[in-house]
Amino acid sequence: MTDKTKAKSPEMNKELERADEQFKAFDQNLKDLTQDRMNAAPKQDVEPQTKLSSTQIEKSKEIYLKPKRTISSREKFNEKFREDYNFSKEYVHFIAEHKEIIGETITLWTKPFPGMPAEEWDVPPGKPVWGPRYLAERLKSCTYHKLIMQQHVMTEANSVGQMYGSMAVDTTVQRLDAIPVSSRKSVFMGASSF
Repeated sequence: MTDKTKAKSPEMNKELERADEQFKAFDQNLKDLTQDRMNAAPKQDVEPQTKLSSTQIEKSKEIYLKPKRTISSREKFNEKFREDYNFSKEYVHFIAEHKEIIGETITLWTKPFPGMPAEEWDVPPGKPVWGPRYLAERLKSCTYHKLIMQQHVMTEANSVGQMYGSMAVDTTVQRLDAIPVSSRKSVFMGASSF
């Protein structure tokens, strides 16, 4: 509070000062939420929505994704990244999931490297599809941070009572996801990541 308001009683003035200190402490706590701290936040555990058996995956129709719309780029492609580009444009088999609006088609844009065109994709959720690796990685990276207010009891050495203060605690929520699909029939093959 920049302008101090005076109450009629001294007890009220003390309460106003205490509330002002709590507000400043809370404001400082929010300022301390850096991107590094948010990235270190624990991920919220959720079960996959799509549970297809291997026979259902084998019988499913092969869907190859292509961009719905492309916007060219004036930038020049840096040839130092040609190997990374060739790796990320390989088609991989995955199942896309929309965690927020279940069953809704996922529409998103990708531009993994400077010099590449920006591409708009429509990805059907819950079906095994083939798409470039950079699209699956883009789906995997769609997260947001959830800030939760929690009450903590703070006691002061010279205080008679207890003060209650709020602290922001954050968790990371996966908004969109891409789960790899394996067509190999091997007992020894684990879940491979992108």
